[in-house]
Amino acid sequence: MNITVRKASETDVDIVSQALLEGSRAGKKIGLFDLVFNTSDDAILLEYLKRLALASTKSYCHFSNFSIALDGNERVGALCGYEPRIATHEVFSQALEEIGFDESYHERIAAYLLCEGESDNKTWVLDFIMVNNPFQSFEILKELVGKSMLTARLKGYRKVQTSVEIGSIETELIYKKLGFTVIDEKRSEYYKEQFGRAGIMRLQMIL
Repeated sequence: MNITVRKASETDVDIVSQALLEGSRAGKKIGLFDLVFNTSDDAILLEYLKRLALASTKSYCHFSNFSIALDGNERVGALCGYEPRIATHEVFSQALEEIGFDESYHERIAAYLLCEGESDNKTWVLDFIMVNNPFQSFEILKELVGKSMLTARLKGYRKVQTSVEIGSIETELIYKKLGFTVIDEKRSEYYKEQFGRAGIMRLQMIL
């Protein structure tokens, strides 16, 4: 396996939308976008997520924030890396409005908002990981994270953070193996009731 990584383009919208869906669910039955769009139909969700990824309003879901891992010509993984000072919640709401959704989703994701970590303007954020080859997941993720960190350094960032649900042991261990450390966690019974996980932890690496 010879993994290369490149920036995503519009032609990668299928794997980007899949990464958004799978990354948000993280092995659960429902994830953030099931609630945002008020459906758990994969075909409908993927169509909405493609529209969100291609919207002229560049939220953190926009394809331009993604890196794509390739094994030869085969797409084997995707990872989002973005600047929270630019890709704000307000921009996300604007992108949703562009594709026909209002802000009523806020009520449906209240449990998520209770546990979401806050990132300052000096932090680069990683999110929405998907790897198609579970036997090479660490190698692929290592290459994706490395590429994203290079981009972060070139933009002047010295901190990289990601969020992992408490109980997602495999993902937590992979990030720790890459050099991340847990900096905080938020727990909520409401979150556990809705998602079946205790809450969300944040991990960080200093570049």
